[in-house]
Amino acid sequence: MPVQTNRPGRRLRAVLAAAATLTTAGALIAALPAGAADGHHAGSGHHAGKGRYQDVQLLSFNDFHGNLEPPAGSSGQVTEDQADGTTKKIDAGGVEYLASSLRTARKGHPYSVTAAAGDLIGASPLLSGLFHDEPTVEAMNKLDLDVTSVGNHEFDEGAAELARMQNGGCHAKDGCFEDGRTFEGADYPYLAANVTDEKTGKPILKPYWVWKHNGVKIGFIGVTLEGTPNIVSADGVKGLKFHDEIETVNKYAKILDKQGVKSIVTLIHEGGVPASQSYNYDCDSPGAGSGVSGPIVDIAKGITPKVDALVTGHTHNAYACTIPDPAGHPRMVTSASSFGRLYTDTTLTYDRRTEDIVRTSVKSANHVVTRTQDKAADMTALIGRWNKLAAPVANQSVGHISADILGRGAGTPEEPLGDLIADAQLAHAKSLDPKTSLALMNPGGVRADLVHKATGSEGDGVVTYGEAFTVQPFSNTVNLADLTGAQVIEALQQQVSGGNEASPKILQPSAGLTYTLDMTKSGAARVVVDSIRLNGAAIDPAATYRVAMNSFLAGGGDGFAALGAGKNPLVGADDLKALNDYLTANSSAANPIAPPKADRITIIK
Repeated sequence: MPVQTNRPGRRLRAVLAAAATLTTAGALIAALPAGAADGHHAGSGHHAGKGRYQDVQLLSFNDFHGNLEPPAGSSGQVTEDQADGTTKKIDAGGVEYLASSLRTARKGHPYSVTAAAGDLIGASPLLSGLFHDEPTVEAMNKLDLDVTSVGNHEFDEGAAELARMQNGGCHAKDGCFEDGRTFEGADYPYLAANVTDEKTGKPILKPYWVWKHNGVKIGFIGVTLEGTPNIVSADGVKGLKFHDEIETVNKYAKILDKQGVKSIVTLIHEGGVPASQSYNYDCDSPGAGSGVSGPIVDIAKGITPKVDALVTGHTHNAYACTIPDPAGHPRMVTSASSFGRLYTDTTLTYDRRTEDIVRTSVKSANHVVTRTQDKAADMTALIGRWNKLAAPVANQSVGHISADILGRGAGTPEEPLGDLIADAQLAHAKSLDPKTSLALMNPGGVRADLVHKATGSEGDGVVTYGEAFTVQPFSNTVNLADLTGAQVIEALQQQVSGGNEASPKILQPSAGLTYTLDMTKSGAARVVVDSIRLNGAAIDPAATYRVAMNSFLAGGGDGFAALGAGKNPLVGADDLKALNDYLTANSSAANPIAPPKADRITIIK
């Protein structure tokens, strides 16, 4: 899902000071290695005969977000439709199983290419995020990823850090994490066709890449959503321009065509919402309509017919649907959920005579990365190596809960964990300024659930630093600002209007703030202004309120311009520290925190 922001080195330096010896490194290399436009990992196995038609296996996934270990709770499950009309939940994900799934899928397919659609890193659990996502890039190298587009989260730490992810070297501030070992960077190219340097006007990374094997060649164009600056911190996109997805893809499709590359796949970090949350839902079945809605539909309809398939992401949904191209011909558009829980297997039939894909023969399906299969031993070793480095920090107890406190897994506009985080930020803000009245938390910043069930050696209900980090991985600060009552009302209206009208972003309110959302209306009218209360009293448009929020919202992120207009700012501590301090101060093994009721917003549907 769309979320922000950079993860400054201050957190890492603070928590690892006693756990590792950091070394320095040389400057980052800005350009891709020579030859990066040539194919690699061209597949394994025997060479097939060269008839006119050749099936090429395209394996793809998206939005991995550094989930090396199996995600916990609902974040580690997928929904499957059953033959009798019921559904069931299946535990899925974890790079040990993803690697095994992909390696098994490749068997018997000498023409196989593996691609991703962005957000492989960023907003990551502690095991990857603590080390600036070096562990995830190493894992992607080991599972033979061929190519990926950038996503918005690839910009969490800025363009220079993204260049380091590509080219390697030690972190600019935190150095290297292991004695005698230097981060080597990604073996696969990151594609960023629609992201240019403001000064030069040139793409910051390669715009496209061509996979070649035994006379077969397929071009890949990679783009992220044009709206990336709206969902990433200003520092992360400083000096960059993000361009229209359709115009960019059509431009480079024409260039590839002139180079004789007739078969083209677009990797685009933008997506849609399927009519069903089951990964195996047939969205092209009779009566299913288009099967998917959202931004990707209009984008797919505008992308040139020269492109044969679209691998998408960003919305964390699962679908394998056809959407008509500008000529009205069906074209495959896929997404494999998130966190490595699924992978997509697409068959592209390549015509050696025309050098193009036979569009009518394209088949695609999502498959579960089950946890009943054997683990990939090399991934187990990788996880063990990095866990050893992270253990002194990750296993610290920070609090206790009496049951699961759902964030992402709530599936509702107001999330119990979102309310808890808002309460924690309000408590921290009051310690800095007792006049603070309320706190607001952006929903996209709540990255996971807090799960009651024990993991590893901890007891049931124990919340570790590592678990809290997974929920709040961005290293935002808790900021205070003065807002008028009118600005508070405007901010609440911006949840469901402007750029957020089609996909509302419901702010998570701290205790004491209540109001009604009437979703039968449209735009700003959905917020019932007369219902807004703070500690039982109506919001006074002319009064001034001290409001706490994270630094992303304080910068107007997620379309909340009203929150970015505050006066008398004060910067507090790291948002993770605020959450951990709140858990520690308000819970114990004997008196754990219960899940908030999530009853602060009344929703009329």
